[in-house]
Amino acid sequence: MGIISWIILGAIAGFLGGKIVNKTGQGLIMDVVLGIVGAIVGGVICSQLFGVGVTGLNISSLIVAVVGAVVVLWAYHQFSGRRTL
Repeated sequence: MGIISWIILGAIAGFLGGKIVNKTGQGLIMDVVLGIVGAIVGGVICSQLFGVGVTGLNISSLIVAVVGAVVVLWAYHQFSGRRTL
């Protein structure tokens, strides 16, 4: 996947993950950064568990990226001391 695809997928995943975790998000830049990290984390976890990770701009990759973004955002909040869910 190209860098533009990762940014687009990360932005969408970060936005959705931010809304799931704390309803307000972290701001555009932080949501994109955490979303990209979440997409990578979700891709690695799913590829280890199921043999398929993030494969492009499609629904299954978006779901994997959002799940990864939720995990990363939850961990971010745990380490930063902010309340979630």
